[in-house]
Formats: sequence, structure tokens, C-alpha cells
Amino acid sequence: MRILFLLFVSAWVLAAQSKPVVGVGGIVHETNTFNPRKTRLEDFGTSLGAAEGILRGQDVLTKSENANNTTAGFIYGAGQAGYTLHPTLVAGPQTMGTVLDSAFEPLVKELIDRLKQAPKLDGILLFLHGTMVTESYPHADAEVVRRVRLAFGEKIPIVVVHDFHANISEEIVRQSTVLLSYKECPHLDARAAGVNAARIMGDILSGKVKPTQALAKPPMLLNILFHNTYAAPLKAVTDASKALEKTPKVLAASVAGGYQYADIPAMGPSVVVVTDNDPALARREAERLGGMLWEMREQLVMKAPGPAEAVRMAMTNGKWPVTLMDAGDNIGGGSAGDSTFILSELLKQRAEGWVMVISDAAAVQAAVRSGVGGMFDMAVGGKTDNLHGDAVRVKGRVRGIHDGRFVERAVRHGGGRYWDMGVTAVIEVEGSTPDMPNLLVLTPKRIIPFSLGQLVSLGILPEYMKILVAKGTIAPRAAYEPISERIIEVDSGGVTGMNPGRFTYRRIRAGLFGAR
Repeated sequence: MRILFLLFVSAWVLAAQSKPVVGVGGIVHETNTFNPRKTRLEDFGTSLGAAEGILRGQDVLTKSENANNTTAGFIYGAGQAGYTLHPTLVAGPQTMGTVLDSAFEPLVKELIDRLKQAPKLDGILLFLHGTMVTESYPHADAEVVRRVRLAFGEKIPIVVVHDFHANISEEIVRQSTVLLSYKECPHLDARAAGVNAARIMGDILSGKVKPTQALAKPPMLLNILFHNTYAAPLKAVTDASKALEKTPKVLAASVAGGYQYADIPAMGPSVVVVTDNDPALARREAERLGGMLWEMREQLVMKAPGPAEAVRMAMTNGKWPVTLMDAGDNIGGGSAGDSTFILSELLKQRAEGWVMVISDAAAVQAAVRSGVGGMFDMAVGGKTDNLHGDAVRVKGRVRGIHDGRFVERAVRHGGGRYWDMGVTAVIEVEGSTPDMPNLLVLTPKRIIPFSLGQLVSLGILPEYMKILVAKGTIAPRAAYEPISERIIEVDSGGVTGMNPGRFTYRRIRAGLFGAR
């Protein structure tokens, strides 16, 4: 009996050791080159409100497996495909100005060093946003893949997942074995993209498929105002990419909307089609989907109200809540989070029943000093730069002080689960009534408004407010749309203003439709 047991254990150990091993990691940055604030190494640890910034080693797996993000998809997909993951480093997500070389270089080195710590790697899964710009590399994601490829050779499969807003270059398509992106905006399919990438990796390792891929880039800027993949005109192209993946020999079909705030040659929408050893099919279908994007260009007419008009529209809508999307201060797109253009109009027009979040560490400290129930009188916002409005004087009382932590259990944009706003103050602004309070939420960190938990955790019930302000454009819709009678995208000022005419482009391809 003992001999049989030892034989069983030996067989089990041998089987475990024979499983393929795939490295997993990523450096995730959406770079707004118009943001004057450069991204430092320590900024990657803040992660826009996510409770965890840089994850290393086993934490990559243990702190991601219950989320709805791309890494969680890698974990599930690898389990289904029967291979082992070797976790390395996941830095971000982060969104800010150009990444300093002093941040980029140590992160890439650590990623590769950790990949090399595996006794043997059979493949590599990478999550890279697709829009990282550094001082030395206008398409830094491609540089990451190039260095990984150089370190591990031409034969190892490298499967890359990009965000929907990726600016994709020929170089990264050439250096990767498979590249796919999220299909949806708001990004409710981040986990699904990870699962699909891990599944394709499994098929490569088992010899079932031999991927070939092709890139198409129509000569246009797809304005962020039209990045809603759940509505016309983009929904038709998104649906076509999903249908294509159900056809034989097509492994993945990705339509990326691009990121208009990165002034680089690769800026703009892209299509990547991956096939099983059929490069002609990949090229043909990529060009077909790219043609669909190009054909809809005349529908991309930007009509959005400015802050004053948007507030008037919300006040007179008749049914509430109305959500105002503060597009010029889109935190997820790299803005400051302290724009005051809409706040100024809410106060000037004496709007009632509104709630708005502003990132202002000094104002938080003042509220904490005053204490719950204490008076608040301070100039708020407009302190990061001169692009997001002037500081606005706000009077009221401190309604609450909170630790700022909350959990989002639903699938929301990007799939984040654990959030930390930092010590957070809620100010009941002068003129409030018990039934219709005007609430200003002050946070020390820039917090992406992807979750209503940001408000509910503070005792604010957004469905009973009249006007909600979310500092985003499309991404917050997954949370806000179900409770809103109307959503209004606001053409507000800031480094993420939706109107390209606000910016001076110097490095994009000449003649892009919609860039002026």
C-alpha cells in the first residue's frame, strides 16, 4: 500500500511539473501628453483610487482573483486551459502626463527580471494599456514588448491585452504573437478579454493554433464623445467584431477606439484581427472593419453644451437625476480631478440637489480640522494647474468625514473592486435644504467615478439627487446610466476636453479626419 501511495504522489508531482508555465504581468499607463504633470515612479502606487497600486509576485494573483479585471481573466483562463501562471509585476493602472524615463526604466527592468526568475517559461501574458508615452518612447507599450521579446527570444508566444483606448502601432503587432483589446466602452469586458487571451495562449501551447495577425488604421480621430460601444454609431462596428470571432479560423477581432490625448504618430482608432495561420484573412477582415470605421466619419459631429448651458439643461429637465459628464476633467483620461467650471455654474445658477466630487487635499484637511458639524469656508479646486478653472469659494458645514474605502461588487468600467479615496469630507454647501442638499465631496486623491459606491459609501443616495456630476465622458455610464433620467456630456475645459480644437498636435499623422 505504501508503495502504491508513493507512486501516486510521484505521478501527481510529475504531472504538476509538466504543466506549461506562463509569465503574467503588466505596466498599465494611459498617458495624456497634454497634461503638464509628468508621471513619476511613485505615482504608479496611487493607482487612481484602487486600493492596491503596484502588485508584485504572488500578490498579482491573490489580490486580483476576485476582481473583474484583466488579470482576474488571466487567472481564470489559465485554470481552464490547464497551465500554471508565474506572477511578476502589475503596475497601475495610472493616468497622468508623460512617464519619466526614471519611472519607466526600473519598472520594465523589474518586469523582465521577475519573468526570468521562472525556471522555464512557455509563454508570456501581458496587460498593457496601449497608450503609454515616455520621455524617450512615443509608444512605450511597444518598447516593453520589444524588450521582453529580446530577453526571451522569437519563439516564445507573447499575448498582449490592450484597453479599448489603445493607440496601436505596427511595431507592437509585429513584436507580439497575439494582440487583442477590450471591445466595450464602458469597459465591462476587461475580465473577458483576459480570459480570451489566456484561452488563446492555451491553444498555442497545445499546438492547436498558429496565430497570424493584421492591423488596419483608418486615417481619423474617433472623438471620445462617440466611444460608447453600446450605442450608435460605434455599436455596429463592435457587433461586427463580435460576429467575426464566431467564424472559423478567426481567433480574435479587436476594434480599439484610440486615445486622442496622446500626441503620437500611432494616435487614432485601430483594428487588429488574429487568425489561425491565415494572414490573408486577417488582413482582409481588418481592412473591412477599418472601412466601417471610416464610413461612419460623417456621423461624428460633436455637439455638446458648455458648463453654463449644461447646468441650465439639468435644472430644467423635469425628471431627475440628470448626470453631467465633466469631459474636460476626465480623471480616467489623465486630468487633474479639480476642475471648477461646473461647480462654479452650480453655485452661480443656484442649482439645488446636486453632488460633485473634487480632488483637493488642502480642503480635506480644512474640513477635518473643523470636524463634523463644523463650518467650512474655503476656496476649493483649481489648484493643480491653470487649465481647470479658478479656485471657487465654498461655504457650508462639514456633513461627514469618512475613511474613503469601499468595495464595488458589480462589473464596472475596468473591473476594479477595491477602492480607497483617502480620508474624504462631505460638505453640505450653503443653501441646502433637508430634502435637497447640495453636496461637495472632497478627496485627497484623484478618484475615477466608475462606481456609485463612491457616493453610497458616504451616505449619499444618488438616485434621490437632482444633478450628479461625474468627471468622465463615457466610462462612468455603466454606473450612472441605470439611475439617470438623462446623461449630458459637457464640453468643459481641461486637458481632456472633447473638442480636439482645444489642443495643438505636433506628432500625429498628417491629415487625420476629425483632428481639427
